[in-house]
This record gives sequence, structure tokens and C-alpha cells, in this order.
Amino acid sequence: MKKLSHLYFPLGLFLLCSLLSCLAMATPNITSDQSALLSLKAKITGDPHEILASNWPATSSVCDWRGVTCGSRHRRVTALNISNLGLTGTIPPQLGNLSFLMSLDMSRNNFYGELPHELIRLSRLRVLSLGINVLSGNIPSWVGSFQQLQHFSLKNNSFTGFIPPSISNLSKLETLNLQFNSLQGAIPMEIGNLNKLKQIVLDFNQLSGFLPLGMFNISSLEVIALQNNSLSGSLPSSICPRLHGLTWLDLGRNKLSGVIPPSLSECSKLQVLGLDDNFFSGVIPEGFGNLTALVELRLARNNLIGVIPEGFGNLTALKQLYLSENNLIGTILALEF
Repeated sequence: MKKLSHLYFPLGLFLLCSLLSCLAMATPNITSDQSALLSLKAKITGDPHEILASNWPATSSVCDWRGVTCGSRHRRVTALNISNLGLTGTIPPQLGNLSFLMSLDMSRNNFYGELPHELIRLSRLRVLSLGINVLSGNIPSWVGSFQQLQHFSLKNNSFTGFIPPSISNLSKLETLNLQFNSLQGAIPMEIGNLNKLKQIVLDFNQLSGFLPLGMFNISSLEVIALQNNSLSGSLPSSICPRLHGLTWLDLGRNKLSGVIPPSLSECSKLQVLGLDDNFFSGVIPEGFGNLTALVELRLARNNLIGVIPEGFGNLTALKQLYLSENNLIGTILALEF
């Protein structure tokens, strides 16, 4: 028994050391996440509802903080949602230390300044939502390094410059929303490589150049919103064969020209079609009368001629129809609003 008691001490010491070693290994990760979030808190100059002031105490685990989600295994921060809190401040570079982060939502606040380069380290990101803030500068090319990104929104900010072609590297991207900024230049042709894209929303910018033809080959696309830019050129003659799920196509208020392709009538799920305030000529395709899902059709202020298709009377779901300031003739029977 005496011999066994001698064994207990080194065994207990070994277990204690192992436990301390594990704690020592785990602590830096948690401390790193906490430090990153406290750096963000320190950059907040306006917190009108005192959300972070009262819910992010340095004395408690970050996993208990409001808007913070941790993984069950490593207890690392995997999601940060501080949207719509009325916060004012800048994004600190330390936020790039949240190496397990998969979702970052800081939308609907008053964050300003440029995106820190250190965010490139957030390699697990699937959601990056920074819309409706006052962020500025160029959209950095390093956003193309987020290989897992599925949803990307910088809408309603003050970004300038070009859309970086590196966005085409986001092979898992489903939603791209950059509307209401001051972006210039052409839409990158490489955007046609995003074969999982469902929504491309770039309206209300200063984009110019031609429409990327590859975009019309993305069979997963449901929404194309490019209105209120300075895009030019014509629409491809075969626009709908691959876009079986397209419900929204808004190209209004651009500088597009040529005829309206009859193949548009093959987009049978279209609910919104906006081609107004362009330079389209020729006739309205007869097949438009078959777009029975249409709720809104805008063709006003073009150079269209000819007879309004009789089939328009069959568009029973239609709530808004704009045909003014063209050279059209005819009447629409049985259409009620």
C-alpha cells in the first residue's frame, strides 16, 4: 500500500499539469476573441442604447455577450450580429483575429472609414453584411480571398472606385449586393464565373460599359437589379434560355439600346421587368403577353413603336404598367388595376 501511495503523487501531479496545460492552450484563443471584440467596443463612439456598454463586460465570457455566437466545441466566436443598434464608430483591424468567424453582420449602423486589410484573415466567412453604413474607400481586391463566402452586402454606403474582378473568385457566392454606392467603371466580365449566384444587385451606382454576357448564362440567377447606372450596349438576343428561375430583371434608367429581345418572353417566372428610360427601339415582343407572372412592367421613355400586344390583356397579375413616352398605338383589353 505504501508503494501505491508513492505512485498517486506523481500521477496526480501529471494530471494536474495536463489540466493546466490544456487550460493554457485554450485560454489564448478565448482571450484573442475577447480582445478583438473589446477593440471593436473601444472604437465605438456612439452607442445610443448602451447595448455594448451594458452587454459586453470584460469580466464575462464573450459567448455570453449580446450578438455573439460561439461554437459548441471550441467555444470560439463563430458569428457576430450587431446590426441595427445605431452604433457609430470604425472597424478595428483586430476584428481580423476572429479566426473562427463565419458570419459578420454590422449592417444598419453608422460605421465609417475604410475596411481594414486585416479582415482578409477571416477565411471562414460565409456571410459578410456591412450594408447601410457610411463606409468609404475602394472595395478592396482582397475580398476575393473569402472562398467560403455566400452572402456579400456593402449596400447603401459611400464606396467609390471599381468593382474588383477578384470577386469572381467567390465561387460559392449566392448574393452580391452593392447597390446605392458611387461605384464606377464596368461590371467585371468575370462575374459570369459565379455559377451559384442567385442575386446580383448593383443598382444606383455610376457603372458604365457593356453588360457582361456571361451573367446571362448563370442558371441559378433569380434577381438582376442594375437600374440607375450608365450601362450601354444592347441586350443579348438569347437572354432567357438558361435563366429559368429569373423573377426580377431591372435595367431601367441606363443607356441601353437596340431591340428588346423576343427571347425575354421565355422568362416565364418574371415578376418585375424594368427597361424604362433607355434607348430601346423597335416593337414590344408579342410574347410579352405570355408573361403571366408579371406584377410590374416598365417600358416608358424609350423609342418603341408599333402596336401594344393584345396579349397584355391576359396579364392578370399586373399591378403596374408604364408605357408612356414611346410611339405606341392600340388599346389594352380586359386589364384591370
